[in-house]
Amino acid sequence: MLIPEIEAFLQCQTPQSWLECALDQPELLLLDHANCEKKAAGTALSLMFRYAEREELQQYLSRLAREELRHFEQVTALMKKRGIRYRQLSASSYAQRLQKHIAKQEPEKLIDTLIVLAFIEARSCERFYRLAPHLDDELGRFYTSLLKSESRHFEGYLRMAKLYAKQPIDQRIAFFAEVEREAILTEDAEFRFHSGVPQG
Repeated sequence: MLIPEIEAFLQCQTPQSWLECALDQPELLLLDHANCEKKAAGTALSLMFRYAEREELQQYLSRLAREELRHFEQVTALMKKRGIRYRQLSASSYAQRLQKHIAKQEPEKLIDTLIVLAFIEARSCERFYRLAPHLDDELGRFYTSLLKSESRHFEGYLRMAKLYAKQPIDQRIAFFAEVEREAILTEDAEFRFHSGVPQG
């Protein structure tokens, strides 16, 4: 079951056309999923270096990076079992569409970054939930098992944003919710795990 907080947080569901595209391209889905897990770990580690003085954030990101790398290992093991070779893929425009609105000055930059990461994790969780019933048993069980961790990451990033903000962040969350909705409903030429509506 998708947690109600995530349904309330996101302003739209994944479009049916994206879901159909994903189910038509299982190899690409797994490939980009693996890349997303690796990027999520890399992002957590880079934030650890950038904000070394933030003790609570350090501890949180360290745990999160380990978990994301574990997921990367699990996805690539599934790929190997299915005869899919791992390779890099170009990224979708999704994260870039959110990141271009991040404030340039601190501490607003950190807060916005954490809010954006919460949206990325929430969307990942929602997509796993939408995909799981349509996949084979092994992959469906795996994607269902990821729901808890992705929702925990979403909650953790939001908690960190609230911890370091000097004022309420509801307005920034609402702003990025609209940006995220637009990113999901915008047409994308290439299919990726976080891409928008498939062209054509």
